[in-house]
Amino acid sequence: MRIALAGAGRIGARHAAALAALPEVEAVLVADADPRRARDLAARVRGARAVDSVEKLFTAGADGLVVTAATDAHAGLVGRSVAAGMPVFCEKPLASTLDGTFQTVAAARAAGVPVQVGFQRRFDAGYLVARDAVASGRLGWLHTVRSCSFDPAPPPAGYIPTSGGLFRDCVIHDLDSIRFVTGREVARVMAMGANKGDEIFQESGDVDTGTALVTLDDGTLCTASATRYNAAGYDVRLEVFGSKDSVVAGLDDQTPISPIPERAHSAGHAAEAYSGFLERFAAAYDAELRAFTDLVAGRRSNPCPPEEALEACYLAEACELSRREGRVVEIEEVRR
Repeated sequence: MRIALAGAGRIGARHAAALAALPEVEAVLVADADPRRARDLAARVRGARAVDSVEKLFTAGADGLVVTAATDAHAGLVGRSVAAGMPVFCEKPLASTLDGTFQTVAAARAAGVPVQVGFQRRFDAGYLVARDAVASGRLGWLHTVRSCSFDPAPPPAGYIPTSGGLFRDCVIHDLDSIRFVTGREVARVMAMGANKGDEIFQESGDVDTGTALVTLDDGTLCTASATRYNAAGYDVRLEVFGSKDSVVAGLDDQTPISPIPERAHSAGHAAEAYSGFLERFAAAYDAELRAFTDLVAGRRSNPCPPEEALEACYLAEACELSRREGRVVEIEEVRR
């Protein structure tokens, strides 16, 4: 098959290489708002070919489209793809606003064309084992879930004002993971944030650190925490506690935490901490793209349809509203 890719930035480059390595992918057709960047990427990836413009991707005979362009281009590209009957994989978010997300989901549903959204933690081995442990009853009834997303350093200052804020940009992954692993819906949230780092966050109406208390529809209590300042390294974990047992996803030799007292390391020294999401979730990114090619080929059902992304968007919106107004927010308040 031939897969088109819109966006030749960091994640686009990674996805282009992963797609080109799949035996069923004959060619990866790369386009970017900057044609030179697309040509540079195509020259680095065997099996990739540059296309002059994103516009031309829709007439290049592609079987599917992967969207890794700037956030404000996502909704338009997904809309065009489903209108053309072309299955599409889109990195989150589907759109830059809640209303835009709702409209994009509605358009995909009306067209009946598969849209897979890139919540890569759904493909991480640890998260999948945790989900199976919950579903099998091994953990008993759940009482506590703790999720964290700690970045080693803030993103570029220019990104902050357009990011949507910590809860929409970052914590949304934790919120989606909580739903995915527990199989439950969120009833209400209470979120708080703090600023102790660069003033750009406060100037943009954002926070650099935040935590949400999330109550599931069966009464299970969850926390979702994030920060832009975890200098020890990139730390993403999910801990699930039940009446019979508990499990944790994301705890290994590269998790940037130091036990006290420190335990001896099998290799005699500590492994280097994860540097970022591309390293931590490398296998998960590969798995979700394999799933997309299977979806294009009609070999599997959609592992992350746009309705799931909309639900995560509702939860992030509720967290942001709670942070701003300092109160508990019921999810039904933000649902369309």
